[in-house]
Amino acid sequence: MAMPKRAAVPPGTDPRSGFCSATKTFHSLRPAVDLPHPSLPHSVTSYVFQILSADSSTTSRRSEQPAFVDSSSDGRLRVVSYADLVALTRSLASSLLELASRGDVAFVLAPASVHVPILYLSLLSIGVVVSPANPLATPEEISSHIHLSKPKVVFATSATFSKLPVAASSGSSKPRIVLLDSPEFESFISSARGHDEEAVIKQSDRAGILYSSGTTGGVKGVVLTHRNLMALIAGLYSVKQQDRASPSVVMVTVPLFHVYGFFYCMKTVALGETAVLLTERFEVGRALRAVEEFRVTTMAVAPPVVVALVKAANNSSGETRDLSSLEVVACGGAPLGKEVILAFASKFPHVQIAQGYGLTESTGAAFRQVGTEETRRYGSAGKLSAYTEAKLVDPVTAEPLPPCREGEVWIRGPTIMKGYIADERATVAAVDSDGWLRTGDLCYIDGEGFIYVVDRLKELIKYKGFQVAPAELEHLLQSHPEIIDAAVIPFPDEEGGQLPMAFVVRRPHSTLNQTQIMDFVAKQVSPHKKIRRVCFITSIPKNPAGKILRKDLIKLALSGTLASKL
Repeated sequence: MAMPKRAAVPPGTDPRSGFCSATKTFHSLRPAVDLPHPSLPHSVTSYVFQILSADSSTTSRRSEQPAFVDSSSDGRLRVVSYADLVALTRSLASSLLELASRGDVAFVLAPASVHVPILYLSLLSIGVVVSPANPLATPEEISSHIHLSKPKVVFATSATFSKLPVAASSGSSKPRIVLLDSPEFESFISSARGHDEEAVIKQSDRAGILYSSGTTGGVKGVVLTHRNLMALIAGLYSVKQQDRASPSVVMVTVPLFHVYGFFYCMKTVALGETAVLLTERFEVGRALRAVEEFRVTTMAVAPPVVVALVKAANNSSGETRDLSSLEVVACGGAPLGKEVILAFASKFPHVQIAQGYGLTESTGAAFRQVGTEETRRYGSAGKLSAYTEAKLVDPVTAEPLPPCREGEVWIRGPTIMKGYIADERATVAAVDSDGWLRTGDLCYIDGEGFIYVVDRLKELIKYKGFQVAPAELEHLLQSHPEIIDAAVIPFPDEEGGQLPMAFVVRRPHSTLNQTQIMDFVAKQVSPHKKIRRVCFITSIPKNPAGKILRKDLIKLALSGTLASKL
């Protein structure tokens, strides 16, 4: 693997911000490593193992080093060493060739376990497209995911099997269903079936289909390629700390079906780290015990976990944990408030909070903080990642803007998605003909290249790192026989980031109350989409074209008069 080197930038580029005044484009100043030529066949799995084997600094000690650890406290600790990981990935890949082949889709509906990253790596190694979904999703949501991805095989567990639609278990073209906690899967993972030939996989082939809510309320399937994932991993490798005395131990608290957890399944292997998986519901005391037990150096979290850590430090009941191993908390999925960062810094002064900014459509973080100096820029989400370009665009005039001006941030580079599955119109709306991804986020980049997220141009609500589409909930509310009209807005919350809040217009003489409305919605959506506040109103403010004036409702929700009634 080539050593990192300074990325090439156009002449006249500001060495501090990366901004080129001639092209009005920000360029990454991160070190970079050479990616394979796009025409060469490569799967992300082969690339991950190539990086791993090329790092001579840890090769001699890696064989017995844990690659994945199940941190569950039920007495069945599972550890997969690097030697076992390579063998199990090859064995499972060989067995899976009986179920699917290059280009087929594998739908994965399973909670975190050591089996999941092995499954991902195995499927990707034979060119099968991985499509993971939230195991807490409703059967209706799962049905829409399966309708989009059209899987050849479905991997579930005994707990999630009942959520699969009838279409996934009957019919002439039904997908094969395999339970990860069954003897069948154990046989797949422990015994090769005699297939030795390697699939020829193009870097431009689909690698994953991840689900993202659209502003119109319909779910979108984000198609990521092998090269998308390879470029992201290469960028992370280029800023890897090279002089560690021992490997990093990363606690992965984020879900493995989310883009954050999905690429961590590959990134930790490529960088020779040990990944400690939280396979039970997150509980801060349990997480801190795991930090102490496994000598965790990095926690990969969403903002609510940072809030929980601060609260745990404030409400200590006398039980202390040795957290001296913890060096970094990597936070992504949603913005983290400056006040929370300052509170965390006061309680954990020797731990860095490293934020990042990105989307599922950019395969994760397009900007990130690296190192002590960058993490001290409180409120920033860091600098451009390797191979990445950005523009700030005036949302009204579409003119590109210089540093320190607020505009919609556009991103371009090899991590930008291939598109939305079966939705060419949405793809064209999101990515222009020159490859720029329109993020829909209002940001500014300062004179030193640090990005600051100001507001969302999109209407998506970010609750605990999950995307919630207001239109989806509005359509659901409007289906209630006693509701005339409804609008959903984000309401700020310290722990969740933003709560879905509903303004509801009831039919005359209706006695429908807040609890009944929240229960009505909760029965039909995933937990993160639940309505958590309700306000009754006589009419929904709209513009002449009928578009909901959400800013007016947000202002009303935050007013002292209304807030005191909630």
